[in-house]
Amino acid sequence: MKAIYVSLLAAAGVMSAGAVQAEDAAALAKSKNCMTCHQVDKKVVGPSYKDVANKYTAKDEPMLAAKIISGGKGTWGPVPMPPNKVTPEEANTLAKWILSLK
Repeated sequence: MKAIYVSLLAAAGVMSAGAVQAEDAAALAKSKNCMTCHQVDKKVVGPSYKDVANKYTAKDEPMLAAKIISGGKGTWGPVPMPPNKVTPEEANTLAKWILSLK
């Protein structure tokens, strides 16, 4: 019986860690002003994060992180995305979070 409780607690810890990481990534996006042009579920200046997540897969994560750092143009229309002042680690966190929004 004790083993079951330990297993359930471990599973709950793993699940809550994922939620905390998602909250951290969303807070990071807000702190870096990403939400000025993007929203999770609606287009603003740039595409919604859910639209980005639906267009790309996990194998595209490095490319998305690179675009977050250096910006891009033409993929989602005529308005370019300027470069962002994020570290490579922050860009990876944001890309992983965006792709998790499917």
